[in-house]
Amino acid sequence: MNRRSFIRKAGFAGAGAAGLSTLATPALSQNKITWRMVTTWPKNFPGLGVGAQRLADRITTASGGRLTIQVYSAGELVPPLQSVDAVIDGGAEMSHGAAYYWQNKSQALAFFTGVPFGMTSREMSAWVRFLGGQEVWDEVYDQFGLQGFLSGDTGTQAGGWFRKELTGLDDIQGLRFRTPGLGGKVWAKLGASVTNMAAGEIFQALQSGTLDAAEFVGPYNDLALGFYKVCQYYYTSSFTEPGWPPSWWSTKRSIKSCPRTFKV
Repeated sequence: MNRRSFIRKAGFAGAGAAGLSTLATPALSQNKITWRMVTTWPKNFPGLGVGAQRLADRITTASGGRLTIQVYSAGELVPPLQSVDAVIDGGAEMSHGAAYYWQNKSQALAFFTGVPFGMTSREMSAWVRFLGGQEVWDEVYDQFGLQGFLSGDTGTQAGGWFRKELTGLDDIQGLRFRTPGLGGKVWAKLGASVTNMAAGEIFQALQSGTLDAAEFVGPYNDLALGFYKVCQYYYTSSFTEPGWPPSWWSTKRSIKSCPRTFKV
């Protein structure tokens, strides 16, 4: 048995036992179960937030109503960037967000969202589904007793919204920039002061001057967040995220409740 197989199987068994003992008891009524999904997105947020609700509805339908997924938008149950911690701690059964939001737990998680000059969305999907990516993801998440799944993507992202025009590297020095993941580390190496924050917090930070620039997704989502009202300069496309699958969900792994493959 090779190392990866051993770690994955051992982690699955251990995390499954831990999940059964620590997972907060789901709501039960006449053999029906309700799971809580905490998300990083504002309520009814176009694309991402709506996608989380669509996933919840499809799971509910696929289970014949036996498993209902109750969606909580950012901040309703826990702070948005603490959603995966809520699952780990047993305060919720599922989360919906972007894997690189948790790269402080493992740098490897950035590769399941987007890395500079990395894979396109189609390449990412093929790698995860058919070429061993899911198995690597499982190995990383075994450390936390979680199971992760892809659930859509946005494709190539934009470079971001800026208050001032970028004319050279000197303009990046000290730039207060919201951008996450390994791409954020690249910007930091270039001289920017990089931070991550949830979608619903970015506009106020730009408006107040706490941020000089922000990168989120692309025109469709950025329009809803109103960045154009504050920033005059918009750069696209991004070198940091050529194929972002932001909509993923993770759930506490247990042998009985979370199979290794799940089709919705």
